[in-house]
Amino acid sequence: MIMENFEDLSGQKFLSEIRHRRSVRDFSSEKIPREILLRCIEAAGQAPSGANTQPWYFVLVESESVKQKLRKAAEKVEQDFYERKITERWREDLKPFQTNFSKPYLTEAPALIVVFSRKSTLTEPSYYPAESTGIATGFLLAALHLARLSTLTHTPSPMGFLNEILGVPKNFKAHMIVVTGYPKKDAFYPSLRRKNLNEISKVL
Repeated sequence: MIMENFEDLSGQKFLSEIRHRRSVRDFSSEKIPREILLRCIEAAGQAPSGANTQPWYFVLVESESVKQKLRKAAEKVEQDFYERKITERWREDLKPFQTNFSKPYLTEAPALIVVFSRKSTLTEPSYYPAESTGIATGFLLAALHLARLSTLTHTPSPMGFLNEILGVPKNFKAHMIVVTGYPKKDAFYPSLRRKNLNEISKVL
């Protein structure tokens, strides 16, 4: 690799960019050029993986009817979570985000990228599929941010309905829905504090 071709070898430029990444729940309906989304998915596919098995699989959803089906199924799961499974501590921690079982962003955002992780089979092994897919998802979020798009990671549980609605084989496990688009002008941003470097690392 010829490092001389890189503009910033210190990592400062990327740090400055990624500091501005924020999750958004209020999306504009403005369409995203498909080639931008596909390039970001291709960037995610450059992630490292166990024995290079590349166990990730991405489904780009732009269809309004499919988004409606996904939202209906996700809200059913989320309502069960908010009414029966959530702990009081978890409910308290979610208050700053003003969130509940209603997920309008699943139909308001122009694109959903559903991330799957391939389970190991006799004919197609996967090594560390969850870890590898997690790294690829991080690449995807960074690529979308650098493309000046906003995102929200959504993980309803259980997520088996995604395989059924999207026609993805059962040997793939749903990993995450990445809601993608441009934020509304009046989008709500909760007040958040990021831990500083000393809180998240140490040098030995």
